[in-house]
Amino acid sequence: MTETSEHLRNAACIINPDAARKKWRRRKKLKKILDRELPGQRFDAQMGKEDMITLVRKISPAFSTIIALGGDGTIADLLQGIRAAGREKDVLLGIIPLGSGNAFRKSLDIPKNVRRALKVLKTGEPRLVSLMDIEGSLAGFSSIGATAGASDERLRQKVKGFWGHVLAGLGLLKQPLWDVEAELEDGFDEKGARFDAKTLRLKILDCVVAKSNYFGYSFRIAPQANLEDEYLDVTFYEMKGWKYALLLPLTYFGISQRRLRNLKAKRLVLKGKDLPVQYHGEYIGKRDRVEVKVVPQAIRIIAPPRA
Repeated sequence: MTETSEHLRNAACIINPDAARKKWRRRKKLKKILDRELPGQRFDAQMGKEDMITLVRKISPAFSTIIALGGDGTIADLLQGIRAAGREKDVLLGIIPLGSGNAFRKSLDIPKNVRRALKVLKTGEPRLVSLMDIEGSLAGFSSIGATAGASDERLRQKVKGFWGHVLAGLGLLKQPLWDVEAELEDGFDEKGARFDAKTLRLKILDCVVAKSNYFGYSFRIAPQANLEDEYLDVTFYEMKGWKYALLLPLTYFGISQRRLRNLKAKRLVLKGKDLPVQYHGEYIGKRDRVEVKVVPQAIRIIAPPRA
């Protein structure tokens, strides 16, 4: 018996019934498959963010595996709950993607197809990954600036899903740049030169800080990020909104990022005025100072076996 199958004997499945426009409720065939094949005990988490974090914190000590059925926001909430319980080193995290974006699972090669994801859950292996702490929250990817502002705008949109993101993103075209000061510690600059500390003064549209490679609807936003190293991947978008929109197809595939300022660091402090902040698509408000630091070997996640 593998370690994963042993852990699945004591699993909790946290289901977000509102993920991807209530996919769990709408697709009866999918629900039957999951009802039949999901291991362990199920928790239908029809609740807000803080309540879900509290639920996971309370149940974490009783389970060896916790499985997220939802999108990137659901995964983020489970990470916070497991961390609040102090169970990061003891619990395995499983992922069944039911959200609209499901970007985090892509960096781990977990299939978006639910049946294939179930197979990975049963036959995969634990993969130890490093994550980031952004303003006290554990995450795989985040952004500070215009993209986070668009996440805030999306919450106000009546149109949900993909087209809600598109409508919210139109605000990028008229978004002024932020004057920021970036303090980075213990890393490498864009030329690969090592530094202990570095301070940059920039005008940016956005700053993407990542451990995982993908964002939103499979945007390869951070092609040089690595879940297994001990560095944040930091990319600065020093351009107007219209240029960002023009380069969007290249950005989607991670091509335009080759010409942007990209650094590695173990800690970043970004200072500016009213900087919007988000992680895993979750908007957390505006800050004049944002601190992000790497969390080495943060948690083990069930992923496909390596080739």
